[in-house]
Amino acid sequence: MGVYRGVTQDNATINGGTLYNVTVTGGTLAGTLTGNVVATAGYIQLRTATAANIAAIANAVNTTGKVAGTVVFDVTNSKLKVATGANANSTWVDADGTNAVTPS
Repeated sequence: MGVYRGVTQDNATINGGTLYNVTVTGGTLAGTLTGNVVATAGYIQLRTATAANIAAIANAVNTTGKVAGTVVFDVTNSKLKVATGANANSTWVDADGTNAVTPS
């Protein structure tokens, strides 16, 4: 267990400890990240997309990193959308469960 600041490392595995200012470039973050979110800037930024992109099955919002529970902000309609599954054609619903959009 430890605290990691200013570490640049390829293929790093950290079991326990605290990560600061994590940036993942050209790869993926695997495993489970737990703990409190500390937003020192005062906000959390969500992924954004237009309504047309959310409805387009080939758009990156549907093909990259989509899993059940993924949240995207629909900038066309000013609404949060939540994915119901991981497939590109999995439905997006408004945060309250209404207004389903199935990409096609």
